[in-house]
Amino acid sequence: MSTSSGKQSSAGGSDPAPKPSRRAFSPAYKLAMVAEYESTPNGEKGSMLRREGLYSSHIIEWARARDAGLLGKPDGWETGSGASGPGRARKKSSEQLELERLRRQNEKLQADLKKTRMALDIMGKAHALLEELSGSADDQNPPKKS
Repeated sequence: MSTSSGKQSSAGGSDPAPKPSRRAFSPAYKLAMVAEYESTPNGEKGSMLRREGLYSSHIIEWARARDAGLLGKPDGWETGSGASGPGRARKKSSEQLELERLRRQNEKLQADLKKTRMALDIMGKAHALLEELSGSADDQNPPKKS
């Protein structure tokens, strides 16, 4: 029986359970598994993952890497324009996509802020005009009914 601290006493001195090593998957395997997962019907995806010993988070991460064009390349590296061919557009990394999304959002928010400021300026002018009209109406004698 193992203890909660993970230490076991053994008379022979050899560890019966060697330390597990981290699994590494080749880019070809990752691409094949993502393609197989996407083509598998919904009810059978779990059995495919169990058969391969994978988690859904693996597939999600690999699909994002594939979509960003980073699968099989070292972290942060992109292919040069010569490698992708003259007529092909380079795929953007997830950081570049996020940056573009944030820039679009910033532009939209700047436009909304400009509209809000213009509306506040108009409201201020309308308020000043109404106050002026109200003040001049108080100065005049109201018309008498006959």
